[in-house]
Amino acid sequence: MADKNDFPPEEIWDEYVWERFLQQQDRNTEKYFQLLEKYLDDPDRDAIIAEEMGWDVFATAYDEQEEVEDFLTEATELLAGESEEEEEDYESEFEEFTQSPVYEDTLRLHRWVNNLFNKRADLRENPEAVRFATRSAVCGAKLAAALCGTENSEIGMTIAYLKRALKSANESLDSAQKLADAGQLDRRRANHARRLVFRIRDRIVDYMREYRLKWRERHGH
Repeated sequence: MADKNDFPPEEIWDEYVWERFLQQQDRNTEKYFQLLEKYLDDPDRDAIIAEEMGWDVFATAYDEQEEVEDFLTEATELLAGESEEEEEDYESEFEEFTQSPVYEDTLRLHRWVNNLFNKRADLRENPEAVRFATRSAVCGAKLAAALCGTENSEIGMTIAYLKRALKSANESLDSAQKLADAGQLDRRRANHARRLVFRIRDRIVDYMREYRLKWRERHGH
């Protein structure tokens, strides 16, 4: 996966650096799954994938078993050392998100999509309908990633995830329009789908405005 060490050692990352970092993560993730599919049945799959991905620590793990074990021990101790207060802070942030209007909007859209597919079995195999459903779900996931942080979360990262949520919302709207244009979604359902997505989209834009204002207040630009 993408490593922050591959990027400029800036003390504070803005939304644009975070966006490039997340894009690199996407490319690495895609490459990993392609390699996994290619070498799925190879007995040396893990070593091959590690070499292809440039994960030298895994390629030399057998020769450095002691170092690997030390790393795992340190990681375990680090995780065990997390305070109850930090865990409570995260739970509080997640609970706050689940009670927010935008979360209710994403749930409403999710229920509507499920209901549509239950009533219209023909749409389950329709590529554009599947795209509408998946991009709507991705939108909700990116919103959760953006808004479930703590007070110490980086504002640039939050904005970058909000931009990804906005992109997914726009892609959902595009699919809804294409389904309507092709006559595969009646006007009433198409309009309702657009209203649901537009409501989420508008909230995302509001959040982006709010967090960009916080960025300017905190960093002065």
